[in-house]
Amino acid sequence: MWKFILTYLLIYSGIHWVFYHRTRVLLPEKGWPVTLMAAFLLLMIFSPVFIHVLENRGHDFSARCFAFVGYVWMGFLFLAFIGCLALYLLDLLSWGIRTFSPFGFPVFNGSLPVLLLLTGCALGMVYGCFEAVNLRAEHLVIKTRKLPAHLKSLRIVQISDVHLGVINRDAALKRIMEQVEAQSPDILVCTGDLVDGSMHNLIQLAERIRKFTPPLGKFAITGNHEYYAGLDHAIDFMEKSGFEVLRHEARTIGCAVNVAGIDDGGRARKVDDGDTLDNIENDLFTLYLKHRPTVSEKTLGLFDLQLSGHTHNGQLWPFNFLVSLEFPMIKGLYHLNKGSMLYVSRGTGTWGPPARILSPPEITLIELMRP
Repeated sequence: MWKFILTYLLIYSGIHWVFYHRTRVLLPEKGWPVTLMAAFLLLMIFSPVFIHVLENRGHDFSARCFAFVGYVWMGFLFLAFIGCLALYLLDLLSWGIRTFSPFGFPVFNGSLPVLLLLTGCALGMVYGCFEAVNLRAEHLVIKTRKLPAHLKSLRIVQISDVHLGVINRDAALKRIMEQVEAQSPDILVCTGDLVDGSMHNLIQLAERIRKFTPPLGKFAITGNHEYYAGLDHAIDFMEKSGFEVLRHEARTIGCAVNVAGIDDGGRARKVDDGDTLDNIENDLFTLYLKHRPTVSEKTLGLFDLQLSGHTHNGQLWPFNFLVSLEFPMIKGLYHLNKGSMLYVSRGTGTWGPPARILSPPEITLIELMRP
């Protein structure tokens, strides 16, 4: 835990230093503006730690206020950091052209480029906050002969990466559940990260989810944030929400479909994916819930559709390019070998900054139909 905190502080402090170094041109040489900016940046570096402490000690209102400022700043800072790196590259290009060629080239180390950068980042965050509440319903139709003869279709709704906690609360959940209920699913599944942080004072959210009872049930798996929040508390919250939590288990639901699920592979005990899927002994359509969009070769052909999340499609452009380096299957539907498919949700909520840029949140309706 301490290793993680130290690594975070070093990286986050470095990003703040780059921001300070690039924007220092807007401040006087010395005086109270410099002191005030340094104090603010220092406070923001430690803000996630303060939020965690306040939340765990039950100071709900203070934690929420601090979280809004700290996480909006985090999103703004990430965008500004990318912009600062771009300005440094332009500086290098300008220096190279002016030094090694007879041609002139503008200099970008003045205050105007920095002001334009900060304005663009601020506008980007405003747009991102609006996009984060623009929940979209994606519709995926899959034709299969594995449905029993008495069923013409089966409707499954996936939510993922909701991150209920200090930022995403009653209003966010209300939007999500209204969209879910509008799809009239037979089954509701959650592919991890339903919760984020402490579950103090959030029992009313579990009650809101519990009220929705699709005919064939609700199923959930753990994601990495269930471990960060405290696994026992997170599972208790999911069960109070009416979900059956699948932990390396498979179920046959209503003689209509198989649903299998595993704990998040990044933090859970090491269990072979195939051990869970091998327990299925019928020819019904098999839905496989796995938080991270990774696929083991030995499981191909054992499931028909894997539902995953985790990536958020980067959440804030251009971080989707960075995330895709670790998870090449970052969003949408992928056809795999041996008849298996993978669908990766962009996520239903937000982690950290309450904003999304070019990656709107989604709930997903998967409609299985006989051909």
